[in-house]
Parts: sequence; structure tokens; C-alpha cells
Amino acid sequence: MSKNIEQYYNEYGKKVYLYLMSICHNHDTAEELTQETFYQALKSLKTYNGKCSVYTWLCAIAKNMWLKELERRKRHPIAEPDENKSSAELLPFEKIELKSSAMHLLKQIHTLPEHEKELILLRATGELSFKEIGEIFGKTENWARVTYYRAKQKLHKEE
Repeated sequence: MSKNIEQYYNEYGKKVYLYLMSICHNHDTAEELTQETFYQALKSLKTYNGKCSVYTWLCAIAKNMWLKELERRKRHPIAEPDENKSSAELLPFEKIELKSSAMHLLKQIHTLPEHEKELILLRATGELSFKEIGEIFGKTENWARVTYYRAKQKLHKEE
């Protein structure tokens, strides 16, 4: 590797953050996991073998960080949200977002099986190629294409 981790962070930090946002849907968690992803990448920089792109490698690390976070949350659940909080406390842009068709689509996506949901989000928000998505899942490029197509077909049926 000719670049150092800071250069990779400058080049891929925002994309890794957006990928994490697409799977965790929380700004603070995505930021924290992005930092943890680059910390883990720094620790394992010497083991990177170059078989996949640096971005794909970073996304694989990020995915593992998210899975670890989910396991941690199962072991240590967070307190329930305050039910006394009214919907009038939403910010204006949040109200608009809740009413948009994008919200409807996201709800549909979240009804898909986990691997299909993640694949759709990786393709749409992570702007990854089918080859990179296949590498993240440990599958082929063709598997990613077929699975993406089938997931899209399910979404069209639900409309």
C-alpha cells in the first residue's frame, strides 16, 4: 500500500460514512462506526492483500463493525424511547421526510430479507459495483446482480 490511512480516510471517509448510514440509519452511530472502521483498518493495514479495492475492504470492515454493534446492543439494550414525546417536536425537515415517497420505499426495502435489503442499500446509497458488493458478501458478481434484480422485482410487486 502506497498511501497511509489518513489519505484513505480523506478519500473514502465520507463514502464509508454514507454506507454505514444506509445500514444503521443514525448519524451518531455511523460517525462512531466510521472512526472505528478506520481504526481497525489502521491495525490491519499490513494484512490488506489488494485482492479487492480499498473501498470494498473498508466497507467489509465497516459491515463487521456494524454487526458487532448489533451484537453489543442485544447484550446491552438501550432504554426505550420516551413515549411522552409528541410528534410535534419533529423538525420541519423531518416532517417532510416522513411524508415523502422515499420513506415509503425505505419501508418496503426493510421488509426484504436482510441480505437483499443490504444489497439494495449498498447499490443505491453506497454506489458500489456488483463486483464490489459480491466481494463484501463473499459471493460472485453474478450473484450480486441476480439477487439485486430479484429484490427489485419484490419491491415492484409490493407497490
